[in-house]
Amino acid sequence: MSAETTRAQVKGDFESASNDASMQHEAPQKRDLVAGLEKGLSVIGAFEQQRPRLTISEVAERTGLTRAAARRYLITLTHLGFVSQDRKMFALTPRVLRLGQRYLHSARLSRVVRPEIQRLSQKLGESVGVAVLDDGEVVSVAVAKSSHDAMPSIEPGTRLPLHCTAAGRVMLAEMPAAQVEEWIARLPLAAVTARTITQPERLRAEVERARKQGYALIDQELELGHRAISVPLRNFRGEAIASVSVVTQGPRFGAEQLVAQCLPLLRQTQAHLRQLL
Repeated sequence: MSAETTRAQVKGDFESASNDASMQHEAPQKRDLVAGLEKGLSVIGAFEQQRPRLTISEVAERTGLTRAAARRYLITLTHLGFVSQDRKMFALTPRVLRLGQRYLHSARLSRVVRPEIQRLSQKLGESVGVAVLDDGEVVSVAVAKSSHDAMPSIEPGTRLPLHCTAAGRVMLAEMPAAQVEEWIARLPLAAVTARTITQPERLRAEVERARKQGYALIDQELELGHRAISVPLRNFRGEAIASVSVVTQGPRFGAEQLVAQCLPLLRQTQAHLRQLL
């Protein structure tokens, strides 16, 4: 498939995504919103790893719904197969995964980048991933794993903190300074390891460093022994739409080696994908 053909296929998706992003900055009219859909999705979002099973009262408390409304939404979601019930407890079912799979199957971004990151992973012998920004986190959309995988728990759909990942830092670096300040002010800068940067001023400096260098590097901030280097993925208009990262574990690559040996090939992949996106 030629670069022109691929570009034509993905252009519509990215223009649509860009339009959607711009619409998010404009307050929609209340009459244009479907309140029932919003509330139903908030019920699904109430379940999390720490609390996978919830009562009606707990769902009501987490969503701001009345107990009666929470009950109706849970009954509806149970009827549709997205929620299961065991006496007073409710939990999500595997059917919820269909919602995420629909994105992964329909989004051309993941299909376009997959062959490229597989080639890069084979050249370096390291894992490579592509991620996008979503609501204060980075979400993996494509992963190419090496034989000594540095990302065993990371699959398409995995969400990671924005502040202590190379993907997150490089995507922050693509934002205007005022927008970066807004993100830093509302991000929970939790210490994932002893090396995680949690001070706003230090994070601000790292984001500015990434902006000047054109890449972000983290050294054991997400997990001990874990290092990653990331560059932005740009479309044909020069807009940053995602990030691509090389991830290592253990002594194979130190921080300086990542820059010296991995960054040149990472930038080649970045340049090639820009022709396709």
